[in-house]
Amino acid sequence: MSSTAQLRALNIDNINPHVRSAQYAVRGELAIRSEEYRVKLQKTQPPTPPDESLPFDSVISANIGNPQQLDQKPITFFRQVASLVEYPPLLEKEDVLINHLGYKPDVIERARRLLAGVKSVGAYSQSHGAPIIRQSVARFIEERDGYPADFNNVYLSAGASSGVNTLMHIICASPETGVLVPIPQYPLYTATLSVLNARCVPYYLEENKHWGTDLASIRTAYEKAKSEGTEVRAIVVINPGNPTGASLSEADMRSLVDFAAQEKLVLLADEVYQTNVFVGAFHSFKKVLRDMQKANPGKYDNLELASLHSISKGMVGECGHRGGYFELVGFDKQVQEQIYKFISIQLCPPVVGQCMVDCMVNPPKPGEPSHELYKQEYDGIFNGLEKRATALYDAFKQMEGVHCENPQGAMYLFPTITLPKRAVEQAHKEGRSPDEFYCLRMLDATGVCVVPGSGFGQKEGTLHFRTTFLAPGTDWVSRITEFHKKFMNEFRD
Repeated sequence: MSSTAQLRALNIDNINPHVRSAQYAVRGELAIRSEEYRVKLQKTQPPTPPDESLPFDSVISANIGNPQQLDQKPITFFRQVASLVEYPPLLEKEDVLINHLGYKPDVIERARRLLAGVKSVGAYSQSHGAPIIRQSVARFIEERDGYPADFNNVYLSAGASSGVNTLMHIICASPETGVLVPIPQYPLYTATLSVLNARCVPYYLEENKHWGTDLASIRTAYEKAKSEGTEVRAIVVINPGNPTGASLSEADMRSLVDFAAQEKLVLLADEVYQTNVFVGAFHSFKKVLRDMQKANPGKYDNLELASLHSISKGMVGECGHRGGYFELVGFDKQVQEQIYKFISIQLCPPVVGQCMVDCMVNPPKPGEPSHELYKQEYDGIFNGLEKRATALYDAFKQMEGVHCENPQGAMYLFPTITLPKRAVEQAHKEGRSPDEFYCLRMLDATGVCVVPGSGFGQKEGTLHFRTTFLAPGTDWVSRITEFHKKFMNEFRD
């Protein structure tokens, strides 16, 4: 029992056990230690002599998709609009904005349109977001997919994570409720299920098929869960993938739609990386479903699809503004009323974040004053991400015992690592998994913080780590390769 158990109402032994048991490796021990190193370095920057106890002069936070922490610059159009909706009196100085501060007329027009719809970003909006912005989202979905979208089925959220939380609360009705979750997966899903005291039903992605899905293994996982008394209600699909960085083929997507419809499962499509695609093109589950419905009238009409998007990823990277949305397709009207009630308890998502969503789904178009700079910034961010992804991939190809699928999308690479037997034994002596041991040693030696594959789930007998490629430049990549060479030599059998 905690030493403070008798002194306070709350202690580690009597708080909600489901919160206590939840795991979130992305911000776990490695992240905490990396921040301690960062603070230590900040305290010893010139004119104070560098801290000679650390073998590096900077921390690279490659553990989390947080672009602007790693120096990705905000898109000018987004921030200029945000500045005006935050302080509307600036609109009274239009000549100053245009002639002296570099604002374009379409920025001013957008701010005025948004303020006409939300009144003030300091005021609550409708619980599911301002209608004017939900209408923009619906138009974006229509243009993307070529099928109609109803803004009444669009729910703005405080990032995609908030949308996931809402949907999971609706789906998880009892401790026997189960949700199929891809492994490896973003730990938001397993952590949320843990907090809700519901069951994660893992299905494994196939690394030898570019991290694609295998319907036979999904069905096996589903049938096994049912035989154990689990009421499987939904299936999660992350596309493009986190942590794998892979994009699903249309054939895989059609198989998943067919399976979900056949088994009456809600299909939760996490599509927050839809603009981070280096190989091929993004296809939304909404479009795939509508195409299948068109080809097979009546067959898929009752499938429930919830698709999520966010301003935190892509080239936008506005994580701190907490903006996102989810669209519901095929949901019962009474269920939607309960979803609205649930989000109403939380009042509304941040209104500035909602305005950022509007900018994301309706950016400056060709011919508009802000378009040239917007495209220059957008393309610059995209090309920088692709360059760094390629640099990391090329480095991994040269590293002993490391295999990595080529970068396809998202913001991550998820290489397999094969460690010497002596390294595995040392990890076990220290009470750690081998991949965690490896990642901690990397952080201590290089300042590069990655996440062990065990934090996302991985097949028995395999080891991985996840790294982002968001940090500026490529010089830091050599830190990883030099560390790996020394590590392998130290523990060589």
